[in-house]
Amino acid sequence: MPEGFADINGAKIYYEVEGAGHPLVMIHAGIANNQMWDDQFHEFAQQYRVVRYDMRGYGQTAPVEGEFYGHEDLYGLVQFLNIDKAYVMGCSKGGGVAMNFTLEYPNLSAALIMVCSGPAGFDFDEIPPPQWDELVTAFRAGDLEKTARLETEVWVDGTRPPNSVDATVRDKVTAMNLIALKNEKLGLGKAMELDPPSAKRLSEIHVPTLLIVGEYDEPYSKAAADYMEANIANTKRVLLPTGHLPSMERPAEFNAVVREFLSGLA
Repeated sequence: MPEGFADINGAKIYYEVEGAGHPLVMIHAGIANNQMWDDQFHEFAQQYRVVRYDMRGYGQTAPVEGEFYGHEDLYGLVQFLNIDKAYVMGCSKGGGVAMNFTLEYPNLSAALIMVCSGPAGFDFDEIPPPQWDELVTAFRAGDLEKTARLETEVWVDGTRPPNSVDATVRDKVTAMNLIALKNEKLGLGKAMELDPPSAKRLSEIHVPTLLIVGEYDEPYSKAAADYMEANIANTKRVLLPTGHLPSMERPAEFNAVVREFLSGLA
């Protein structure tokens, strides 16, 4: 089916599939949903069998009670769609899922693309962004619209002044994130991590790995990229003049980088 809901590990995971060729799975960030790939999904479907989906609590995938592993949901979806091996691309939180999937199911991952992301368990002493206290207060008070707006400043604008990015992109991210924040308030489900975490297992990753970093992203992403580059054998690193969501902010440049990387794997 080109789109629908797959019953996976007690959840109904919404997914979309388009195109033919080598499978390419796109996993969204924690402030977005599958629509963050709108500028990639149809374009890459001209050459690949592209899959995008909503993780639990995002977009059209409702949260459910109980513990779960994001990479196991991805494994279930890959099995549901009869995919033997895929290129796996994840942004931010989605990158963590992609990495864990690659570690736990190395025979199913042909390449790993980490977009403004890092491995779970990576220790970095980061100074919180200036919006942090106001953001936390707004979330605890239930002002989710303000929370979403502030998180857009933190992640989309990044280290640049507020409203630095096109309003269309900022509004789309805020709307996607508002869905996630409303689901988060329900308190359903608990995402689990590998033990030991992926940060201690990077030497086990042997597939070609692309690291995409935003020049104006929060310092954590850059430090995480340094760490991954030093500890994953086969890596390529690219810096783009963006914040945390380069696929939305600079889609043409982002697509060119990913296309060049994937074409080198054929």
